[in-house]
Amino acid sequence: MQSTLTLIGRSKVLLDQDIVQNSEKLRTSIEDSSFLILGGAGSIGQAVTKEIFKRNPKKLHVVDISENNMVELVRDIRSSFGYIDGEFATFSLDIGSIEYDAFIKNDGQYDYVLNLSALKHVRSESDPFTLMRMIDTNIFNTDKTIKQSIQNGTKKYFCVSTDKAANPVNMMGASKRIMEMFVHRNSNNMKVSMARFANVAFSDGSLLHSFNKRIEKNQPIVAPNDIKRYFVTPQESGELCLMSCIFGDNRDIFFPKLSENLHLISFADIAVKYLKDLGYEPYLCKDEDEARALAKTLPQEGKYPCLFTSSDTTGEKDFEEFFTDNETLDMERFENLGVIKNEAAYDEVLLDSFEEKITAFKANLSWTKEDIVKEFFKMIPDFGHKETGKYLDGKM
Repeated sequence: MQSTLTLIGRSKVLLDQDIVQNSEKLRTSIEDSSFLILGGAGSIGQAVTKEIFKRNPKKLHVVDISENNMVELVRDIRSSFGYIDGEFATFSLDIGSIEYDAFIKNDGQYDYVLNLSALKHVRSESDPFTLMRMIDTNIFNTDKTIKQSIQNGTKKYFCVSTDKAANPVNMMGASKRIMEMFVHRNSNNMKVSMARFANVAFSDGSLLHSFNKRIEKNQPIVAPNDIKRYFVTPQESGELCLMSCIFGDNRDIFFPKLSENLHLISFADIAVKYLKDLGYEPYLCKDEDEARALAKTLPQEGKYPCLFTSSDTTGEKDFEEFFTDNETLDMERFENLGVIKNEAAYDEVLLDSFEEKITAFKANLSWTKEDIVKEFFKMIPDFGHKETGKYLDGKM
């Protein structure tokens, strides 16, 4: 199997130069510090955990709601890196739970807290109940864990935003944009930094990851042919988060610079590379029925059924961007990382009103997607949300 880098159409890794130039500072900062990683068993969380683990921290605690992914993370680390001199422990907890609060009350002493937890799928906005969980996970759990970190004297808090927070068009991106506002309010009491970056190639639950599942289950490969995206590897995502956590000034948002090392590629083009690497010739089908039917016979002939279509679902952005025109940039500090420099930008009244309104919805056990969209527009007046009435769950 070709490397992930080759499959996403790249020949060079993204951050090697910055990592090498700052390797000693990274090592000394990490080996003298204690870390709590939230959402540490997701693809980005695992990548960050490995980057910290291999630099021998004094204490590394990892929290995630997924017990199975956590078990695999420990197996992976033991098999790849072995052990560290400091304390390494994992906890299968929901960050929004009473049990998590008890866990923090019992210890809570960390130099760095990194929050990688998120509901990341655009498809999660299709129903109002999952959408409310997205708000809890992406916004209020972040606000809660920052406040806990402030109370416990944590030195630095890091969390992941998204490229989709820059001029958002979907609820996921908008939730992260609102999260950034809550983070800014807390930045008056604690040093915080963030990262925005592109799709993580073959990350858990992603479309590229589903290619593996489709092959495993002898099912067609489906991909949009009109959407191009930037992709980073899992290791690059971990390195980018680590650089922002250790080196970011208060309210800095790190992002990958666009260069020959990072360029747009369509999902369909990656699918073709992926199948050819497995020895299959892609066969373009006219519809879902043909693709499902041919999946039973074509692979034996060295061909694989593909359905490449244009995208018409809610929340798809025509292009990707890591920053907006009105954000101040530092493009000189690092070779392949840009930094958005932020003043504390938030409206106290709006934040309080948003929190009160969402709390009221939950107390009444009643809300609609339209109710939530209305509140999002109050927070982001130029929110580019467009409802098409079509969602990814309605397609193969």
